[in-house]
Amino acid sequence: MDTETGLTNRAEEPKGHGFAAFEDKPTTGDTGSCELKERGNGLKDCHEHLIQRVLTAATAVHRELGPGLLESVYEKALVFELAEMGVGARPQVDVPIAYRGQDLGVGFRADVIVDDSLLLELKCVDAFTSVHLAQVMTYLRLLRFKRGFLLNFNVRRLNQGIKRVSI
Repeated sequence: MDTETGLTNRAEEPKGHGFAAFEDKPTTGDTGSCELKERGNGLKDCHEHLIQRVLTAATAVHRELGPGLLESVYEKALVFELAEMGVGARPQVDVPIAYRGQDLGVGFRADVIVDDSLLLELKCVDAFTSVHLAQVMTYLRLLRFKRGFLLNFNVRRLNQGIKRVSI
């Protein structure tokens, strides 16, 4: 538990073996949108259905393009794939930072924000490091989001490059 924020930080591998098995379920007016779930911490959370759709889209992109490209290529393809599914996603979102009430301007750019509730941090690396995990946890805290994903497209099968991160 973080004594400063009172939040519990945890990272976990997604359950199951492959995300290609997730089907894009038809929606009835619902795009898998977020809802602000008050748990005493005011963090924005999203439905599991949205997560399944995001992982299905990421798997489709990886299956089509394979490993070895630049992160920016996967980002553009993923945003396109999500748009095709009717899921709102914004790439390279400027996130302002304040320190002791002082506006510091843009603190970082989130790779992809899905439905204003889910952070996707894309990588093309040999393996995740503790710095990657710390980066996502900090971004989640600053965005006031409960969940995010580290997605490494530089792997043979995408399910080997997915790390779910929650605070």
